[in-house]
Amino acid sequence: MDIQLKKGVLDLCVLSRLSIQDAYGYDIYQTIDHVLGISESTIYPILRRMVKEELVTTYLRESSGGPPRKYFRITKKGLKHCETLRTQWDKFIREVNLLI
Repeated sequence: MDIQLKKGVLDLCVLSRLSIQDAYGYDIYQTIDHVLGISESTIYPILRRMVKEELVTTYLRESSGGPPRKYFRITKKGLKHCETLRTQWDKFIREVNLLI
């Protein structure tokens, strides 16, 4: 898939994933990579930006083998933004399908 197409939907993918369940960075990466084929280094700048924009928050959770993991949780602001992105995505898909 074209890199520009992927970039356009990554925020929606991350927020959608977190709207289902809190997750740590590598888990978010694996979920999205399985479908879109992205590099691991793509996710972390997005997550840092989302924390800065208060779309997600973080907390530490103990892991079974190693240091605690940083988990990400979507905020109310993030849920609202996710819904806006979904609405825009649905409209975009309908309009492109009309053209093709």
